[in-house]
Parts: sequence; structure tokens; C-alpha cells
Amino acid sequence: MASLLRVLRTGRAFRGLGNALTRQSGSLRRGFYGSALRLENESKSDKPPSSSSTMYHEHYQAHPNEKGDSIRSNMSYQDQSGEHGEEYETEEQLQARIFTAALEFVQQYGWSMEAIAAGAETLGLSSASTGMFSNGAGDLVLHFIAQCNSNLTDILTEQHKHVQLGQAETKKTSDFLRDAVECRLRMYIPYIETWPQAMSILLLPHNIPHSLKHLSTLVDDIWYYAGDRSTDMNWYTKRAALTGIYNTTELVMVQDSSPDFQDTWNFLDNRIQDVVNMATTIKQVQSTGETALQGLMGAAVTLKNIAGMNQRQ
Repeated sequence: MASLLRVLRTGRAFRGLGNALTRQSGSLRRGFYGSALRLENESKSDKPPSSSSTMYHEHYQAHPNEKGDSIRSNMSYQDQSGEHGEEYETEEQLQARIFTAALEFVQQYGWSMEAIAAGAETLGLSSASTGMFSNGAGDLVLHFIAQCNSNLTDILTEQHKHVQLGQAETKKTSDFLRDAVECRLRMYIPYIETWPQAMSILLLPHNIPHSLKHLSTLVDDIWYYAGDRSTDMNWYTKRAALTGIYNTTELVMVQDSSPDFQDTWNFLDNRIQDVVNMATTIKQVQSTGETALQGLMGAAVTLKNIAGMNQRQ
């Protein structure tokens, strides 16, 4: 009897232990399931969106008035390749637009930050946007010079096409140089009253390298379209001569009060002719030198032959 009671007690103990284990395993399963749900939710929240453009449009819809109209009009999105949309405007392009607008105020304010601020305001920008220009008026003058050089290149390119198509005759080099320099200097006429100020700004130490670069590009382009393809020392002498002509004619122009700057163009004609005469003289000297050298060599050969004949006798 006592043995039977011990067996019954042992059975109840095992059943209690089984129930406890069952409850524990259920708790563990619920714990693992909860952890799995949390990990899945975290992985979903960490998953990047399909594209940055989607994120941008969602942000824009949530905050439609977060940025001003002037900035929003120039904004764009980037796709995964990093390419910008068509409406994207770089900082350099924005600066160029401001400078171009500022040129309308140069006659009123001169080559100054005031003209730049006025130009920015016409584009709907704050005058505080002038803070992006570290060089101020110098940047405005250099922009104008680069713009004039680009316009001249377009004109010369068009003329070159007409010549190639047989629609125009090829000019003499002297006439081509004269017309190209006059065309370029005439671009200063709308700003001639304030151009001495611009010239003084270009002479500031930090502007000289950029000024010389633009001048070098201008002279090189003119000679290129004039047909010069030299690769020897003539390449340097031709460009140095034209640079001197351009600079001196510009100085005459800002002091010229004759109708349509006629005195300036007469001065330009004379300087171009001087260069042509100098080049002709150099060629004549070279030709004379070559002739004299050939004569001396011929005389030397003759003397040598005579001496040989005497020795044989």
C-alpha cells in the first residue's frame, strides 16, 4: 500500500513538471515570435526607398512652402546615377545670369557691387545674394570680357563658314585683323563712359592673371581665324604684335571724342599697316641675307676651284 502511494505521488510530480515545461515552451515561442516581428519591422524601416526622387517628392508634398519660389524654381532631383534633371542650375550659371542682368545697371552704378545687387533683384533674388561673389566688381568686368570674346568668336566662326561655302571672299590678313579688332572694341561702346573704371579694376593684382588669360584667348582666336597655323617663333611674334595693337587702340578709344570713334579706327589702320610693313621688311632682310649667303658660298666655291687649277698647273 505504501508503495502504491509513492507511485501515485511520483506520477503527480511528473505531470506538474510537464505542465511547467509546456507553459515555459509556450512563453519561449511567444518570445521568439515577438522578436521575429520586431526584427522584420526594423528591417522594413531600414530599407532604402526605391529612388531618391520618390523621397524628394514625398518631402515636397509634406512641406510645399518650405523654400522660396526663387530657389524652388531652380531645384531639381537626382536619380541613382547622380544625373540632374533639366531644370538644374549650377552656381556658375546663376552667377552668369546675375552678371548679365547687372550689365543693364553699369551705366547707373558703374562696375560695382551696387550694379550686381540691382541685377540680382531683377531676377527676383535678394540683394544679399551678392555675397556669393568674392571678387565683386572684378568678377563682373571679367564676365563681360569673356562674354565679348565669346560673341566675337561666334561672329568669326560664321564668317569662316561663309568663306568655306563660297558665299564670301577671303580677306587679306591685314584687313581681317583690322576688322576683327574693331568689331571687338565696338562692344565697349555702350559702356565707354565707365570703361576707364573697368580698366583700372583689371589692373588690380588679383585680376591681372585672369585679364591676361582673356586677352591671350582673344588674340589667339583672331589669328586662328585669320588663317595662321604657324608653329615656330612666328606664333609668338604675331600674337605679341597684335596684343600691343589691341591694348594701345583700346587706350586711344577711351579718350576719343570723334564721331563714331573715327580717330580710333584711323589709329588702328596705321598700327596694322606698321605690322604689315615690318613683316615685309623682315622677309626682305631674310631674302637679302639668303641671297648674300648664297653669293658668298658661290664665291668660295669659285675660289676653291681656281686654287685647285693653279695647283694642278
